[in-house]
Amino acid sequence: MKVFKFGGASVNSVERIRNLGSILREVSEKRLVVIVSAMGKTTNALEKVAEAFFDNRKEEALSLFEGVKKQHITTAKYLLVTQFNACYLQLNDFFTEVEWLLHDNPVREYDYYYDQIVCSGELMSTAIISHYLNETGIENKWMDVRDLIRTDDNFRDAAIDFTESADKIRQAIPSATNAIVITQGFIGCTDENESTTLGREGSDYTAAVFANILDAENVTIWKDVEGVMNADPKQFSEATLLDELSFNEVIEMAYYGAQVIHPKTIKPLQNKGIPLLVKCFLDPSLPGTIIHQRQKTEIPPIFVIKDKQVLVHLHSQDFSFVGEKPMAQLYEIFARLKMRPNLIQTGAISVQICMDDKPDKTDHFAAAAAELFDVQIERGLSLLTVRHYNEAVKTELTANREILLEQKTTNTLQVLYRKY
Repeated sequence: MKVFKFGGASVNSVERIRNLGSILREVSEKRLVVIVSAMGKTTNALEKVAEAFFDNRKEEALSLFEGVKKQHITTAKYLLVTQFNACYLQLNDFFTEVEWLLHDNPVREYDYYYDQIVCSGELMSTAIISHYLNETGIENKWMDVRDLIRTDDNFRDAAIDFTESADKIRQAIPSATNAIVITQGFIGCTDENESTTLGREGSDYTAAVFANILDAENVTIWKDVEGVMNADPKQFSEATLLDELSFNEVIEMAYYGAQVIHPKTIKPLQNKGIPLLVKCFLDPSLPGTIIHQRQKTEIPPIFVIKDKQVLVHLHSQDFSFVGEKPMAQLYEIFARLKMRPNLIQTGAISVQICMDDKPDKTDHFAAAAAELFDVQIERGLSLLTVRHYNEAVKTELTANREILLEQKTTNTLQVLYRKY
């Protein structure tokens, strides 16, 4: 058993859906679970539908959803001949599911409606892809992941009930099945039959959960890049491919802000030692990156830059030492506001905290901290993190920059700076 995951960019056009078919046609392993995201930009479009509905702009919500419907019907028309009518009937079920909701008035919290509306993107894309594959001779079985992944009701960031989900997945996809299964990422369902979404990188996480439960040989995530790079090519023109990484290294990279694989995706794979492959759907012949348990001893410097950073200067109001109690109070504020510091340095009577500058949360944090400290804020900063750095790299990257804060360990250098 193998698990493939295709993101929105890999299915955002007729040509790319055909390319997905070509990739599956070349796979010798037919015991395959294929997790597919919503078509590119569909989630954004559905978010606008949810916002309009929740703001009681019902006609606008229906009009926006009509645009989403037409996009998917047009895609199906270009791809399908013999399977079009069957596909349209299935799509119409999903359309109706959303439109019934849009004709009501919102009486619950926004996150609930977000999940009921946005989940339709994955359902629509997989329905079209499943019918297309069947029409072109790639036999597959479409499954509604909401029948398989059971979650709590923490809408927009639901937690999976592994025990119940495992039972459902193993019953629906027995180990002896010699077939391709097409299903959705990012979504699940509560015991009350209400749709949920799994939060950031939910589709990758779904693939990891299926792999863990089915004891898959490996997971492949198909992207529009050749693999995991040591830096963002948009920021570093000399970025190079990392052909091999350990689970631990990827978690470290994600922690410091690299747009790689989310840690919650890694954990189910790490628990069973299931390798993760990151491959390029534009050129499947490229080797890509393998992520597994084995530690690699020689890794080139890995660069991460986070812009829109803020530095909060906290100074003791009565010149008393900053001890355990005020630090504990600061972390309580972080927890309450659901914030995470990117860098903290403490002195005898001061604390400096670097964090993402989200104006609403930053200002709330500053106001709460002002009850304990004198507070000053500097905005418009950038945070550079270098894993496996050396002094030459440090000198080159910090030239012509006003360094406000620096912190380093044996493996990791972090520099908060302002550009001149």
